[in-house]
Amino acid sequence: MCVAIDLFFQQLRISIRERRADEWYLAVVISAPAHLNPFQLVGDGELGILLVAELLNSAYLEGERYQMASEVMQMLGKWFNSTPHPVVRHSWIPVLLGFLSLCEKFYPTESPPHPGFIAFNILSASPSYSGFREMVLPILTSTLLPAHHLQSRRLALEIFWRFTTEWFSSRENYQRKDVNELLQAVGDPFQFPDLPVQDGRPVVMTGQKPMMIAVVLIEFASSDLWRDHLRHSNFTSCEKIISTGDGKMAALECMLDLATRSWSKLPRTPAKIIAALRRLEDLQCSNTAEVVILFAWTIGIVDPWITMPGS
Repeated sequence: MCVAIDLFFQQLRISIRERRADEWYLAVVISAPAHLNPFQLVGDGELGILLVAELLNSAYLEGERYQMASEVMQMLGKWFNSTPHPVVRHSWIPVLLGFLSLCEKFYPTESPPHPGFIAFNILSASPSYSGFREMVLPILTSTLLPAHHLQSRRLALEIFWRFTTEWFSSRENYQRKDVNELLQAVGDPFQFPDLPVQDGRPVVMTGQKPMMIAVVLIEFASSDLWRDHLRHSNFTSCEKIISTGDGKMAALECMLDLATRSWSKLPRTPAKIIAALRRLEDLQCSNTAEVVILFAWTIGIVDPWITMPGS
């Protein structure tokens, strides 16, 4: 069966490359094995990713490419959701990003589960990213917004965090407008459009991942590229959470954990610490600034006499 599935998808790819059939016929053929969950049978989603890549690069019209690739993405979703520990390869990332870029033009035409959501879900499980910032930046800037059709802010923030190394790359690769729009879309990493409600009010999520993203924003406060684009609204929930002793300890533990990562750009010199503190003071984020000082004291970057700039 696995050999038959492999041959079937090989022939499909050749037919798409050579455009041997019209879109309607190919869509029917592509959807034919869906009930078999073919990628589950072969134990891998690689055949589906290769087919999506072939479709994205084909000579078919944009809408035709989208419809056919969406059929494949639905099958990939079945494989991904039915596999306990699906293996997602680094080489899949540009294909998934390419499909998501195409999806931006067709979101209103689909009912849930949208194939774009499936692509985002698979992307969020892929290895650490590198070299795809030009593709992911506009997608994240759009998908992070609460009003986006996918309603996938949680997954978008996960992907934003996985791209941390990319955000600290050379400033020549970014336009100020792009940086500003991305941080505006990130907004408050603890806030989601579908928060549970308790006593008539949304419950702020205090899990580890939002705090890690908040720490990345703290890293931005020490960065010449990102510093001026931060807003107080990026730290609204963080300020409330770390106004307590337990909250401060949770944030400090997260900073210490992330400081051990090879990609971490947490401020490690007195000059970087002071730059971050000054920006946080400008934003009136005194609680967040206090955690930065605690971090600096804990790892011995500065002496304990350091105080907030201007104090």
